[in-house]
Amino acid sequence: MHFLHRGYMKIIKIIILVFVFFIISGCDSDTRNIRDIQEDFLDLRFGAFFHYGIRTYTGGKWGEANQDITQFNPSDLDCDQWADALVSAGMKFGILTTKHHDGFCLWDSKYSKYDVASIPWKNGKGDVLREFVDALRNKGLVPCFYYSVWDNTAGIGNDSISPRDMKVIEGQITEILSNYGKIGMLFLDGWSWKMGHKKVPYDKIRSLVKNLQPDCILIDNTHLPCLYNNDMIHFEDGSPCPPDNNVPAILSRLIYKNSGNGWFWDERVPEAELMTVKEIVDSNLLYLEPRWCNFILNLPPNPEGKLDNSIVERLKDVGKVWIPDPNRAPLPEQQPFMNSPITPFSATTTSGNADFVIDGLNDRYYYSVWESDSLFPQTITIDLGKTVNDVTILSYVPKFSPVIVPMTEGSIKKYSIFSSIDNVNFAKIKNGEWNGDSKMKVVTFPPVKARFIKIQILSANGGFAAATEIAIGQGETE
Repeated sequence: MHFLHRGYMKIIKIIILVFVFFIISGCDSDTRNIRDIQEDFLDLRFGAFFHYGIRTYTGGKWGEANQDITQFNPSDLDCDQWADALVSAGMKFGILTTKHHDGFCLWDSKYSKYDVASIPWKNGKGDVLREFVDALRNKGLVPCFYYSVWDNTAGIGNDSISPRDMKVIEGQITEILSNYGKIGMLFLDGWSWKMGHKKVPYDKIRSLVKNLQPDCILIDNTHLPCLYNNDMIHFEDGSPCPPDNNVPAILSRLIYKNSGNGWFWDERVPEAELMTVKEIVDSNLLYLEPRWCNFILNLPPNPEGKLDNSIVERLKDVGKVWIPDPNRAPLPEQQPFMNSPITPFSATTTSGNADFVIDGLNDRYYYSVWESDSLFPQTITIDLGKTVNDVTILSYVPKFSPVIVPMTEGSIKKYSIFSSIDNVNFAKIKNGEWNGDSKMKVVTFPPVKARFIKIQILSANGGFAAATEIAIGQGETE
């Protein structure tokens, strides 16, 4: 009996340990709410962009392919100096261009020979990313990465996207998000405006990033002032943050005027006219802060691998007067968020170019906007390419016109949404009305199993309907 008692006690202990293990495992595996991730990054307030690469040395043109990468030879790469300059200004994060449109990788990538491992600098053992993240973390700063999907040297994005192209894109993103610790933001570029989010499927890239680093803010330079396929809005230099902005955002500007090779250094930068302290603090930081928009200053390192002294001194002066507001109001309540967008297979419409509804192709100088004729109702039917369980959310971006001009004409006002497995039998899942303004609309509904989603448009501003983008996916529900 004593033996049996001990056996029962052992079994009970095992059951308790297994129960505790599953509780702990479940807690560890839960992903954080997107609002918490957004607010944590917004609390950083002020940061820097470091555009650094082969153009720093060759003066090559924007996106120029096949430059002489052996010219990349910083004599005194000093990321500690960069970090000290950020601290002196009161900045909390920095973003490094790991690879720009020219394709030159600042780390040893097994997917490219156009990288620092293929040049004499440090006998092919150099790694700018490693020096960057170590320097920032040593100063309590948050390291972030920029990565260009468009690679002009490799030809990625210049034509159709091949399986090999996807292997390179996904492989390089995996390298930079796996080998350098926690990264606060991945800023992607040369994607939406170059090839669109259908050619290079947004759902694949988002899933990869979030699986590797669930808390990493993901931004693509879509030039859309809304959270279409983005964790935060990016307002690029020359595009203002609107006075009524209440959506998590970042705004980037160049610290110098009438100088530089675009965002990169050139020989004029050391003597360039810089933004004044008042411009940086009053016109940007104090304006953006209550609008939940972080400010990012572009600080291009020079060929030595350092920031020019004029920039370092200007940052010190900023730090003497910039004080973050500890009483800024919390981020306002947001629209439901699409955690898992589904890249659609195709679309059909009763009129107009259906491809424009789902191509994810947008630039400040070009928007592929679907427009209908004047007859109502109009319908848009989107084929997801496969049957998907638990479709719960749809977002609609009204018409945009260059340069980043939101329009109310064609904005949908009254609609119905239907789902189908076979594109024959449709079930209504939602009726609704929007106010016809220019802001992105989000509608949620109880989970449905669907391959096809049909939007029936009953009325719109101006006697026709228009859509810059429509996205469908899984996310927050009613």
